[in-house]
Amino acid sequence: MSSGAKSSAQPVSFAAAVFWLPVSRANVTAALLAGLALRLFFVFHFPFRAGDTKFYDELARNWLDHGIYGVFALGRLAPTDMRSPGYPAFLAVIYGMFGRTDTPVLVVQAIIDLMTCVLTALIAARLAPIAKRATVATAALWIAAVCPFTANYAAVMLTEVLATFLTTFALLTFVCLLDHPCINDRDHPVTDSSLFSFAGWAFLGGVLVGLGTLVRPETPLVLAAAGFIFAIRLRHRADWSKLTLAAAWMAVGLLLPLMPWAVRNARTLGRMQFLAPRYAETEGDFIPRGFFAWTQTWMVRFEDAPLVPWKLGKAPIPVQTLPDSAFDSAQERARVGELLSRYNSDLKLSPTLNREFASLARERTSRRPLRTYLFIPVERAWTMWFAPRVGWLRYSGELWPPAEKWRDNPWDFGVTLGFGLLNLLYVGLVLLGGWRSRVQPAFALLIAFVAIRTVFLTQMQTVEPRYVIVCFPALLAICAQAWADPQRHGSIVSHSALAQTDLVS
Repeated sequence: MSSGAKSSAQPVSFAAAVFWLPVSRANVTAALLAGLALRLFFVFHFPFRAGDTKFYDELARNWLDHGIYGVFALGRLAPTDMRSPGYPAFLAVIYGMFGRTDTPVLVVQAIIDLMTCVLTALIAARLAPIAKRATVATAALWIAAVCPFTANYAAVMLTEVLATFLTTFALLTFVCLLDHPCINDRDHPVTDSSLFSFAGWAFLGGVLVGLGTLVRPETPLVLAAAGFIFAIRLRHRADWSKLTLAAAWMAVGLLLPLMPWAVRNARTLGRMQFLAPRYAETEGDFIPRGFFAWTQTWMVRFEDAPLVPWKLGKAPIPVQTLPDSAFDSAQERARVGELLSRYNSDLKLSPTLNREFASLARERTSRRPLRTYLFIPVERAWTMWFAPRVGWLRYSGELWPPAEKWRDNPWDFGVTLGFGLLNLLYVGLVLLGGWRSRVQPAFALLIAFVAIRTVFLTQMQTVEPRYVIVCFPALLAICAQAWADPQRHGSIVSHSALAQTDLVS
């Protein structure tokens, strides 16, 4: 085949190769049935409504009943932008089709999560050496299908399942884009059709990120990771035009799904709001940023969230419930106790009181800056990544002191310990798989995404392990590389070149 003919056919071949899953039909069927059984087990035995569920549910119902995306306040329905519309729209569609009960929502989430398992296998195939792609993709599909850490979110009415699907789809797009002929096939001149294909895939990735942003506002972190890796990959002057083209079409794709939401906010609320507010506040709400700055100097456990920040404006916060890490001295403990007693008197955190907490936060940071800027974020990251993840299953998640926890509830202790050990197993597989796929630019993209998102989440006002669940498909794809032959790294070639062979075979 001539180079010209090959170039003209390349976009079609590349598109087909992106969704080429080298897994037998028997394995696909068996893995998805096993995954469906696991998710339905969680749906029917451990359905869960979290604190945020009521907001999404109310927004969806009001949208259906009144045609207004809003919540009732002071007896009237008021439009709002406190939550992005993606998940409420998802609920509204299912409510309209199947009735306003939880079970249809959870079953649909189970099916979407199985689609994420397939995307995970596709990513794993892109990472693997050619000779091991079938083995690795099969391993990834099974690992993702039977992973309880992701499967149990099908039974929770929260954004995680939908956000994970869209994020994983976007990651697959960018992983494959790293193998596009515009980047890898430097032996042939770049044609207009090849550039059109390259821009189209960048645009698709941006659209998927934009749709994900309508579900969870931090989804553009995927573009930050992709932009970083593409900037390294296309760092030479001759490639700057391709980098600019990719960045421009990613941006256009991101803005396209967000524009109707921003226009709606401009017309209805008087402000051009593309993202949901960080604190899920409405216009004019007072945000106690000083108080949150103080909690960020000591809070490293999820268990502290319902005891401190989630109580603001609702219940007293006794100083006795705070851990010892919240104080550097007896004098500071007394000072915090006095501040909290003023709050407890009327359950109001006034601007003056908020400023005093902000001052306390600055003092603590000044005394020990490494604690605030390094040690606390590292501990928060550890909590998010190494939690047993049994909260939605109504287990305590507590293992210490082990003898006492075993005596109190052996089953709770056993389940928590089992999930904790399984988490460590995944960590080991990630390390092994990462070592075997370390030469792949796509591996760098996945790790960059996980790292950027983790750093971002350590700056949130609470420490919630569920926020990292969106990263799991990327890590499970890396886990599957443990089944790759480490001796085959030298034979890795461009998947875009392999596309021709795939399609013929």
